[in-house]
Amino acid sequence: MRYIVFFITLLQVTTSFAQVVPKPEVQKFDEVLTYISKLYVDEVNTQKLTESAIEGMLEKLDPHSVYISKEEVNSANERINGSFVGIGIRFQILKDTLMVVATIPGGPSEKLGIMAGDKIIKIEGKSVAGIGLKTADVRDKLMGELGSKVKVEIKRKSNKKSLDYIITRDNIPVNSVDCAYMVTPSTGYIKLTSFSRNTTEEIRNSLRTLKSKGMLNLILDLQDNGGGLLYTAKDVCDEFLSSNKLIVYSEGKHQPRTDLNAGLKGLWESGKLVVLTNENSASASEIVSGAIQDWDRGLIVGRRTFGKGLVQKPISLTDGSEIRLTIARYFTPSGRFIQKPYDDLESYKNDYMDRYLRGEFTNKDSIKKFPDSLKFNTKIKNRTVYGGGGIMPDVFVPLDTTEITEYFKALSRGGHFNTFTLTYVDKHRDEIFQKNPDFEIFKNNFICDDSFMKEFFDFVKKEQEDLKFNQAEYLVSEKLIKLRLKAMIAQDLWGSTEFYQIYNETNEILQSAIKSIESKAYDEAGLDKY
Repeated sequence: MRYIVFFITLLQVTTSFAQVVPKPEVQKFDEVLTYISKLYVDEVNTQKLTESAIEGMLEKLDPHSVYISKEEVNSANERINGSFVGIGIRFQILKDTLMVVATIPGGPSEKLGIMAGDKIIKIEGKSVAGIGLKTADVRDKLMGELGSKVKVEIKRKSNKKSLDYIITRDNIPVNSVDCAYMVTPSTGYIKLTSFSRNTTEEIRNSLRTLKSKGMLNLILDLQDNGGGLLYTAKDVCDEFLSSNKLIVYSEGKHQPRTDLNAGLKGLWESGKLVVLTNENSASASEIVSGAIQDWDRGLIVGRRTFGKGLVQKPISLTDGSEIRLTIARYFTPSGRFIQKPYDDLESYKNDYMDRYLRGEFTNKDSIKKFPDSLKFNTKIKNRTVYGGGGIMPDVFVPLDTTEITEYFKALSRGGHFNTFTLTYVDKHRDEIFQKNPDFEIFKNNFICDDSFMKEFFDFVKKEQEDLKFNQAEYLVSEKLIKLRLKAMIAQDLWGSTEFYQIYNETNEILQSAIKSIESKAYDEAGLDKY
């Protein structure tokens, strides 16, 4: 789960740990650690013991205060920072071979002419083929300091000899907008996966592009978006809310109330707006959907969100590790605190499964009833909304599991969709492009016909002998399986935007949002007159 970070200008911490914590407690901890080091029967790793103690302390506070080791800090911050230092490729390890799936536009690898389908066989003169390479190993070898160089040897189909490249590492963007396209001639669609430092500019660029294509309605997809930076959530909301409207406020024992208001002229302050949410939409996603709902600015379509209303601040420790400490609670404009209860940590961890088992994902009537004490009213229309457990959608869309069979799940768990499409594209890349020179032609003409599916099932049989073909379950999941395969081929050939343009045919929440706009349900709610 990603975390909301209370993004304050960081002050250099000069107060020592002993000054923060009462002295007896520090002495007690030091005593125990000293006795263990001197008297314990075996050798002990005091660093690991200390880290375990820190983790234990934070676990006693709340579910979202966490410790991040020095080794994990950079990886944990990538999504928040919106970039990392590397060579600029999307890669996949296929049959123990490191394959370039795509180069990042404008990145160092693309500039040198490295291509999709290239196989990296050596890094710094050492073979990386057939050695049991793991994804973490690739990151360690290819990522590094800004401006540093790495030598790679590449095998390319069209060349008999291998090719040597010396790549200068650079900042590589991590996009939070996965795609933005016109889902109908009048309705734009933006898929937002996180809230990082780059998100606001990505959203603004997407809005400009969609408006230039004649967008009259906007669908913002926050499904499975686990959050990110608090101030970024505020800035995204500012694109949709006018004047000086309150977006979110936060306060804690040592943090006075802080109001974040709209202020700048946004790019979509008028025009229909629908926000998509589900059970995995959390923290910053809930700030955005909560503010849109509280100001009656747009329609929330989907399922009840995760329910995280706590604000974390990143605090760097002297050894390069980090804690993210909960310092405040945040509230939506109507005053809602949407954090779900966490008194019982075990119940908190099992909440997702409990919601699923009681039928909440498939039946609106199964949603837990909230007491009147958690009842609030929206700012313009005085509609009833609730706190204490996420953001409740205006339009509920049940989870459709009718096409998801055990056979489909086995194919997915085995990674067969991914590995087959990668293999297929590597083998048929030129042929596909000859028949489908652009994505629109591919989208309209490419069919997963009988010969294609035979190739897929032969591949699966070879990869996993114990996974037997199930004719009855295949017929139930056939449409879903073929759509997944076609979408992943599109992703390997073009990118994530093209993936979603195909796969969104099965996005029930998106399809419901389009119907809500086209059926005039939005107009009847009067939300465009806020």
